[in-house]
Amino acid sequence: MKKFAIIFPLILLAACGQAPEAQPVPSETVAAAPVKPSLPAPDQENFAAAFAKACPTADKVNISVCKRAGLGSTDVICEYGLGKDEYMRHNATLTPSEGVWTVADPKTTCAEHGAE
Repeated sequence: MKKFAIIFPLILLAACGQAPEAQPVPSETVAAAPVKPSLPAPDQENFAAAFAKACPTADKVNISVCKRAGLGSTDVICEYGLGKDEYMRHNATLTPSEGVWTVADPKTTCAEHGAE
């Protein structure tokens, strides 16, 4: 028993004196991508301007409501009414282009109103 009482503390000291494990080498951190300024949410004024630019001979936009096309989508779907019409009977898709909202398919959208 005396031998055990002498050897046991030595074993404990030997176990505590082991070299620490090597620390993992930190990898290079990737810098976050710069945040691009986003376009403002298209309101009636933005949609009316984009529509007037795409279809200059069509009636003016009287009323419009826009919403995102889907989760993660950059496009916006707008329902709108023209002239004196107070109902939103038409649809158009806006897409960001060079920092402004533009009508995604102006040929089709304008043809719908007889303004090509």
